[in-house]
Amino acid sequence: MSDFDYDLFVIGGGSGGVRAARVAAGEAGAKVALAEEDRYGGTCVIRGCVPKKLMVFASEYAGVVEEAAAYGWDLTQGAFNWRAFQTRLNAELDRLEEIYRKLLKGSGVETYDARATVSGPHEVTLSTGETKTAKHILVATGGRPVRPDIPNAELGIVSDDIFHLDQLPKSLLIVGGGYIACEFAGIMNGLGVEVTQFYRGAQVLRGFDTEARDLVADSMRERGIDLQVDTNIAQMDRAADGAAVHVTSTTGDARDYDVVLFATGRDPNTDGMGLEPLGVVLGRRGQIEVDAYSQTAVPSIYAIGDVTDRVNLTPVAIREGMAFVETVFKGNPTQVDHDLIPSAIFTQPEMGTVGLSEEDARAQEPIEVYSTSFRPMQTSFAGRPDKVLMKLVVSQKTRKVLGCHIVAPGAGEMIQLAGIAVKMGATKEDFDRTVAVHPTMSEEMVTMRTPVRTA
Repeated sequence: MSDFDYDLFVIGGGSGGVRAARVAAGEAGAKVALAEEDRYGGTCVIRGCVPKKLMVFASEYAGVVEEAAAYGWDLTQGAFNWRAFQTRLNAELDRLEEIYRKLLKGSGVETYDARATVSGPHEVTLSTGETKTAKHILVATGGRPVRPDIPNAELGIVSDDIFHLDQLPKSLLIVGGGYIACEFAGIMNGLGVEVTQFYRGAQVLRGFDTEARDLVADSMRERGIDLQVDTNIAQMDRAADGAAVHVTSTTGDARDYDVVLFATGRDPNTDGMGLEPLGVVLGRRGQIEVDAYSQTAVPSIYAIGDVTDRVNLTPVAIREGMAFVETVFKGNPTQVDHDLIPSAIFTQPEMGTVGLSEEDARAQEPIEVYSTSFRPMQTSFAGRPDKVLMKLVVSQKTRKVLGCHIVAPGAGEMIQLAGIAVKMGATKEDFDRTVAVHPTMSEEMVTMRTPVRTA
């Protein structure tokens, strides 16, 4: 008979926590409980990747009528009905949340709809007043969007709020230059909103390949987004009409916006969790410091996902949850491989990337760069200026493809498959030996024979 109520208590019902709980209970036979204070599914399912991607799909229909005309179709442009879409979206999120609940129940996981804090190395206290003990505690509480520390920041919204707007604004200011800011700029622009975007740096999507981010920024401007770099909010106040927000930028421009969206970063959800008094080490931004096996400085307490601020992607959190179960409950110590993770940014056009950017690779070793940018057949025929990018960064010494970068419609689908090759250590010659699929955009990946530059 165990001295504890549970073998494992998971705090957080997002993708990582749910997967770890299910596998520990269903495959390892552990007695598991999980507490979630909000909705099951977490950021990704409820207020992140899933609703955002559905909004991307909705926004892309705006250009269908114009493009269809070039292909001989006589279609009539209708209006976008935000309320109808929002109703359907909420129903879908409810359906997905119910699936998560059923999966947990089916695996034998006991669930608590309550906030949980850590009150001891083996103890969890619920907001209901109950206290539970567990041999192992797994913190999977994710992260949250944060507002910048400026006067009147409460007048703006964050990404969590955008799905709940009563109506679409006529004008929107987005502050930030990361993937969330750029994705919502494309979405809202596609839905007919007048979008302005401020970013304090020299170019959006910092940390990604420069050539790729330049093309995304150019495309955003071509589609009508007023993207202003080296620009930030100097002052914001409630506008004279009492509804809009009056914003003065650091360049001196001043105007009213119906809504201001801050996409200026996310912080880990560790506030008030009781972790530091127990000896769990938190980083500067509140992230839980863990070792390669997701173990904290307190041996019985582990953490996975965005709350650790390692690689903040849903599939990574799921992998970390699986590795935790292998390590703790299956006797198979397993580290999570955070190297060469493919990712997609659902800007318009999309960006897919895996491996090193040209800049990071150049700093590491001598490289060759194979790159081509062109107008794809579908939109070129319709007379649109859209351009795409296919790019490989190759080691001169080993001939391995160190990085692959795609900016194109469907880039997320393409990079998943390219990621397999890069992860396997494919060389440029492996790509060259592969016969092209014609006519496609992606065939350029295997037909580029001459480097555009070496470094």
